[in-house]
Amino acid sequence: MTSQQPHITQFNRAYLIGIGGIGMSALARYFNSQGWSVAGYDKTQTALTDQLSNEGIDIHYDDLKDEIPESFKNTSQTLVIYTPAIPEDMGELNYVFDNGYHVFKRSQVLGMITRNSKAIGVAGTHGKTTTSTMLAHIFDVSSLKCNAFLGGISSNFNSNFVSAPDSEITVIEADEFDRSFLQLNPFASIITSTDADHLDIYGNNEEFLQGFQAYSDLIPDEGFLVRHVNVELSSKNTISYGINCKADYSGTNLRFENGDFIFDLSTPAKEIRNIKLGIPGIHNAENAIACIAVALELGIDGATILKALRTFKGVKRRFEYHVRTKDLVYIDDYAHHPTEIDALISSVKLLYPNQRITGVFQPHLFTRTRDFFDGFVTQLSRLDEIILLPIYPAREKPIPGITSKRLFEEVTAPDKKCLTPSETIDYISNKNEGILLTIGAGDIDRIVTPIKTALEK
Repeated sequence: MTSQQPHITQFNRAYLIGIGGIGMSALARYFNSQGWSVAGYDKTQTALTDQLSNEGIDIHYDDLKDEIPESFKNTSQTLVIYTPAIPEDMGELNYVFDNGYHVFKRSQVLGMITRNSKAIGVAGTHGKTTTSTMLAHIFDVSSLKCNAFLGGISSNFNSNFVSAPDSEITVIEADEFDRSFLQLNPFASIITSTDADHLDIYGNNEEFLQGFQAYSDLIPDEGFLVRHVNVELSSKNTISYGINCKADYSGTNLRFENGDFIFDLSTPAKEIRNIKLGIPGIHNAENAIACIAVALELGIDGATILKALRTFKGVKRRFEYHVRTKDLVYIDDYAHHPTEIDALISSVKLLYPNQRITGVFQPHLFTRTRDFFDGFVTQLSRLDEIILLPIYPAREKPIPGITSKRLFEEVTAPDKKCLTPSETIDYISNKNEGILLTIGAGDIDRIVTPIKTALEK
């Protein structure tokens, strides 16, 4: 591995270890669009890896160095990118480290790509993906356009990568995990929240906040920071936003009328009435306010911004409707932190008052379940019925005493169950009324289509 960052123009091949990840696949698509040869490894074949294969990208699923295509064994011209989620003992990762490849984390490569552009980062414990995708859509509707690396599949673009080679603007989802966002070069940034998370990486809340402050410090004097009113970070040029609060940009009068989610907005310059948002949710209104602030700061006119917000279709697995009838509504959401679950349930209760709400929740990571156990208990107890799936471990080993069964024992929802994914599909198939939510960031998405199919039958 080289100790000094090379210039990205010295390479013409990209090899990605963990290519099926949402952030990694966006990079794969970027390099593919640049005419590079692109290949990679992932542990699991998914719909996303199938799409990458259909786009001409060579992917294999066995952890063997012999699977690396021969042309990618030219170490001087091959840029190897990996995600921190890859285990340290993974065979191919060790092979590329031991054989002279230029090996970098995904965040480092994003830093290389964005160094010569006007990068707009979107950071925060919650809301990064929806906010960055919404911002990219606003730029795309405007004359400015943008390149964007997103942490989810945009329903407008049907991709997690947006390409506009002639635009100077790059929108990046700035990930705090593993302090990745410190590798970026943001001209400006949105910070949606700094609720503690990833304490397995940071150790404690103070270190976590210090990481966000270090990220804020990367913004140059000519740039600016748009932060949620509850985010206590300093930067030279700071703009605050929120709902029903004292902030530079404050949303009010949130309402649901004739199928439209609408709010009003007070800005430093004027009042904007009847802003229609293409997706519902209190948290999405806050995300939209942050995007409005950035767009106005960069000179996009109000009419273009309002059109973009009205036509924004959202992100896959973020408050995504799958069934929407008079009697039954099924929504899938990526929420995996108590604050996100709070926002999800509060939005559902606003949209569908007095309806019975059933939630299927897959806890994500043993450490997160341990660190925020009481918060999960509080939020899941707000449901009328909760179905708990086994904890999704991702990169982690089990922690004694941290199980879905223990959550089950503490949650006070009137109706509660611990089921396997297949048992859940069978059980849910009998529902014909109320609100159903699938919630989580692991592989719970694998049961979304089977549940939808069962409900539609």
